[in-house]
Amino acid sequence: MLTTTKGIVLNYINYSETSVIAKIYTEQYGLQSYIIKGIRKNKSKTKLSLLEHLSLIEIVAYHKENVSSIRTVKELKSIYRFQTIPYDIGKSSIALFINEILYKSLHEEEKNSTLFEFLFHSIQILDVIPEHYADFHLLFMVQYSKHLGFFPRNNYDANNRFFNLNEGVFQTTQPLNAEYVDYPLSEIINKMLSISFQDITSLNLKKTDRRLLLDKMILFYRFHHSGFNKINSHLILQEVLG
Repeated sequence: MLTTTKGIVLNYINYSETSVIAKIYTEQYGLQSYIIKGIRKNKSKTKLSLLEHLSLIEIVAYHKENVSSIRTVKELKSIYRFQTIPYDIGKSSIALFINEILYKSLHEEEKNSTLFEFLFHSIQILDVIPEHYADFHLLFMVQYSKHLGFFPRNNYDANNRFFNLNEGVFQTTQPLNAEYVDYPLSEIINKMLSISFQDITSLNLKKTDRRLLLDKMILFYRFHHSGFNKINSHLILQEVLG
């Protein structure tokens, strides 16, 4: 049957001279693979640019219940046109990094409205935020971990100032056999547990701190999610933003 759903594009590969197969995280069906026929033709009404990383789209596709297979797209259109991400090297680097995180972590083929809305809204905020967005990816990683099931325990105080990356908790002493984040960066992690993207200007990290905290957050993800054995796009991000 034909179904309509919103989607977030993660990537695509060429399938034939005129078609592609796209990985798209959808509002109704979770992660799905779709074949889009004819999109590579010069005269195609549907442009390949609709499948850029993190594009927000609407899909009309043939979908069979309880059957795991590649779906065939009948119609595809943009539902949000990026204003800044493709033209701002800082934002496009953040988008590329977020896209890699999502690609390595989203595997479930089932509906998760809360997660979809978080991702959809986060991408839009990145596009519209006018300035002071250099720490956006760090806040995203902290907030996204909540949806993946390993959100840090919010127990930071004057005594618990070492953040144990292996355990995801703040503690009083330096961990002996675990990776950790020391004060004052541990205080930044604690702050990110409770602020929203609208408050991101309150972070304002130095380049050295931003780079170190990114390395630590990637370690945190590796400890708690099997899909993060290797990340590549953070190198571009560090080159652009520090």
